[in-house]
Amino acid sequence: MIGLGIVAAVGASLLYNTSIALQAMEARGVPHEHSLRVSLLGRLVRNRRWLGATALGLAGWPLEIGALLLAPLTVVQPCLASGLILLLWLGATRLGERPGLREAVAVGAVVLGVAGVALAAPERTTEHAGAGAIALALVLVAIPVVAPYALRSRVAGSTPSRGSKVQRASAVGALMVISAGCGYAWTAIASKLLTDELAAGALLLAVAWLATAAASEGLALLSEMSALQRRAATHVAPTMFAVQVLVPVVLAPLIFGESWGDTPLGGLVLVASMAVAVAGTVLLAGSSAVGAVIESARSGDSE
Repeated sequence: MIGLGIVAAVGASLLYNTSIALQAMEARGVPHEHSLRVSLLGRLVRNRRWLGATALGLAGWPLEIGALLLAPLTVVQPCLASGLILLLWLGATRLGERPGLREAVAVGAVVLGVAGVALAAPERTTEHAGAGAIALALVLVAIPVVAPYALRSRVAGSTPSRGSKVQRASAVGALMVISAGCGYAWTAIASKLLTDELAAGALLLAVAWLATAAASEGLALLSEMSALQRRAATHVAPTMFAVQVLVPVVLAPLIFGESWGDTPLGGLVLVASMAVAVAGTVLLAGSSAVGAVIESARSGDSE
């Protein structure tokens, strides 16, 4: 069952990463004053290419749900980084970008880390903590999600010195990336809770978690598109992917009872494997070969 869950998670990752590459080139065509505003999405939804790219990403979500029905969250999240290998392949085969030692090490780390997580995975559970513990965990995830929106209002409403304003704008840019990662992390947690409620036959609660997943996905998408307006995808993707992989995995033992203590070496193999997978993800997401796919698409669109 875990094997099928991994296949579904990898399939979801391929769709997610292709979607990111295509969305980025369209987001950069919108003026920066629309960053972190609903008007940004309002402009993008009128763009057929962006809608097509978004549809690819949405098509990945049912596969992620299927993965969570078959495998623990601790396994599914690292697998969602594997789709970055597709962008590397596109950069090498379509654009002539030569992968170097960095890319080879990164791919090896992702594959080795995901394999290690799969082999050392805890048992999948359908039980979770009480409402208080879940609410506390989600509040901690929500704070970074909304942080750039609160800070953006301060930057716009204040009249500090030019240097101070630049520093605040830079802080907002960094928080956009973290906001996107935490927003997608919320979606992953809500998706897991949704599958648990479906397994228990609690359809109303499942619908409620579906609604929160949709809301967090929308906010994360707005943060991601805003970040891609200002920064290269190779700067946005590493942090965003690391956050969205690590946050749900760290919270999994607390919320879902996925005990790491029963895994090989008392969880040490699992933690080491996740660290290797995340390190490979950060290296791969920041690769110039991966970034070339997005940059080429952008320049091709402007011709």
